[in-house]
Amino acid sequence: MSGADRPERPRAQSGFVQPARRVAYEVIAAVRESDAYANLLLPTRIKRAALNTADAALATELTYGTLRMQGFYDRVISEAAGRPVSAIDPAILDVLRLGAHQLLATRVATHAAVNESVEQARQVGSRAATGFCNGVLRTISRTSAEEWRERILAQSTSADDRLAAEYSHPAWVVRAFRQSLKAEGRESELEELLAADNAPPRVNMVALPGLTTAEDTAGLGVPDAFSPTGFVLAGGDPVHIMNDHEGRIRVQDEGSQLAALALSRARPVQAGERWLDLCAGPGGKAALLAAEAIAAGAELVANELVPARATLVRKALQAVPAAVPVWEQDGTAFADTHPDSFDRILLDAPCTGLGALRRRPEARWRKQPRDVAELSDLQSGLIEAALGALKPGGILAYVTCSPHTAETRGIVATALKKWAGRVTALDTAAVVQGLSRSPLDLAGPETSVQLWPHRHGTDAMFITLLERTA
Repeated sequence: MSGADRPERPRAQSGFVQPARRVAYEVIAAVRESDAYANLLLPTRIKRAALNTADAALATELTYGTLRMQGFYDRVISEAAGRPVSAIDPAILDVLRLGAHQLLATRVATHAAVNESVEQARQVGSRAATGFCNGVLRTISRTSAEEWRERILAQSTSADDRLAAEYSHPAWVVRAFRQSLKAEGRESELEELLAADNAPPRVNMVALPGLTTAEDTAGLGVPDAFSPTGFVLAGGDPVHIMNDHEGRIRVQDEGSQLAALALSRARPVQAGERWLDLCAGPGGKAALLAAEAIAAGAELVANELVPARATLVRKALQAVPAAVPVWEQDGTAFADTHPDSFDRILLDAPCTGLGALRRRPEARWRKQPRDVAELSDLQSGLIEAALGALKPGGILAYVTCSPHTAETRGIVATALKKWAGRVTALDTAAVVQGLSRSPLDLAGPETSVQLWPHRHGTDAMFITLLERTA
């Protein structure tokens, strides 16, 4: 039985909030107040609170479950409160969302969910707000989860709005996913994709090639279906495993591994090649590329403009024995500052991150359609600079953790048009299939690969290989 399913006995003492709920609330509030990343903050708060295994599991479920289904819960709260959520104090709204998740999606006892939520409201709000919270949660508790679902969906104004409500995604994200799947002729998979975004992801690891052995990973998990360097963790604390192996075994999504390997294994490596990871933060792909480069006699340079992220890159690269320079330069200027300089370049471009909503559920609420246009401008500048920094005959891997067509096929098509006669698109699908442990179910043009959570069990990584003609 999971932490979220564990039945609870009434608490005799007044003013008590169970540590797991307190941690979950603190993380949810920090996500709202300071744009914190739940996947980075939650482990720190769990450790600081010294939660046992069961309470850590409960805190994790409450945090991620609340953030994932926030859109649906806001509709329920608005209905129960008789007012829009925009009219509710943000701190109290966090309490209500956390309480709604316990009432509608877990087997936490009703009295525990309501009473401790009211106590949390007392700690962060006024007496009136405490009474309001009590009333709203008791109203929610009097209707079953299925009845709430039917009531909310009945208010939908369109097919996409219904899906947005049911699967707790912004409607514009639903439309973007529909468009991307439609481009592959698989629009019918939309609900599968939305459901996959709300399923907790497995813990996937990478064993850096050439720096680990089969004995190092024996018994730790099951080999990935596709990545030749990865495995699904069978259990245990991944942090301890990373520390025990000094970072040579580390957490990394299978799709991210395939994106890096598509570049390093696109064709045989010539000793002395010079590689570049143009936007390297936080460093996971850079570490894998560095291991590949060492094995083949190539050298890697990592670049990251943001100093804090550059520090993360340096930390990630400590796992490899060779020194890897980490620059902090403007990636959009590389065509001028480093023209015709690199044999292979990875451009893992800054993007909306809509392909990683399983692991970063709060990202769906942070982004707006206007962000796509702003990021597209940056992506266009980066791919232009990367192509200019390639040596003739060099290969660029353009990668995003987003399936939005404006960030993927649109960017590549514009670059190919601008560089017509000087850049060609490689058969990316053949490269990825060639390095994969088993065949991938791919659709769309052979010149690109779009991975999907519901189809491949990975983040929705987009990969395109471009070659600058000699």
